[in-house]
Amino acid sequence: MAPQGEIPVTANVLGTIGTVLWSVQLIPQAWANWRTKNTDGLPASMMFLWATCGPPFGVYAIIQNFNIPIQVQPHVFLFLCLVNWGQTLLYSHKWPLWKVIVVTTGTAALFAGIEAALILTLRPVYRAGNETPAIVIGAVAAVLLAAGLLPPYGEAWKRRGRIVGINFIFLATDAFGAFFSLLSLAAQRSFDILGGVMYIVCILLEIGIFTSHLLWLFRTRQIRRSAKRDGKTFDDIMAEHEQQGRPFKFAERDSARWWKKGSRVEETDQSDHAQSTAPRPGSHEAEDDGGLYNDEERTGAGKIGRGESSEGPRS
Repeated sequence: MAPQGEIPVTANVLGTIGTVLWSVQLIPQAWANWRTKNTDGLPASMMFLWATCGPPFGVYAIIQNFNIPIQVQPHVFLFLCLVNWGQTLLYSHKWPLWKVIVVTTGTAALFAGIEAALILTLRPVYRAGNETPAIVIGAVAAVLLAAGLLPPYGEAWKRRGRIVGINFIFLATDAFGAFFSLLSLAAQRSFDILGGVMYIVCILLEIGIFTSHLLWLFRTRQIRRSAKRDGKTFDDIMAEHEQQGRPFKFAERDSARWWKKGSRVEETDQSDHAQSTAPRPGSHEAEDDGGLYNDEERTGAGKIGRGESSEGPRS
């Protein structure tokens, strides 16, 4: 597809709305992370994959000569993703602050260098009529954007559909930002398919995350209602079942259990085998004397061997 020529006013307006939404979308999430000092449920891989999506997305938007707001959008998105990624390293992975700052700043500088190099390299090629590199870059951006939304599905599976740690204001703002950005592409002279795919994938996967939590709310409505009457929360009920050793339908799954299940079974079998083949106390003596003596006779024989009689030590 040839680069965009004149950009209609409607496309600029819609693109500006989408950019503004994507510029503030991760601020509620970053604020919630900072306020609670907790990022449990917010996968670090999600934020890093989204940050990694920024450079190819920026390269693609600039090469295609999208409207200015759409060109600015991936860079703001990249910055906010790195901020949230740094918070997951700080709060969940317990990295020291100085290390988080060094790593995130270094990553941002690396991404900026990669993007600048790709723009300078690919723009002349694209203008010469070779569209393949731009298509590849756009496809990479779409894949990374979609991949970044997969880790929350793993967290949802772990909690049986419940979404924890992800701010829903952020998620809704992100979805609307993608929606208006999609409309801005549709308002241009020609619709860019790869750019549109990126926004559509983002919208669909985020709808899936919303749906997962809504289904969890519906399935646990009676438990949460009963807990509220008793002045408790759902987490309190879950903790009580765990402490009492009672099964709970909505208990969190152990994501590592299926990895360890095979090794646990093997260890159990080996332990059982070792216990079954281990000699019992006195078994060696029984084997040595052929089982001819009982315990009293064997004890007496031991005393005689030490120079004692069965009645007691000699005077």
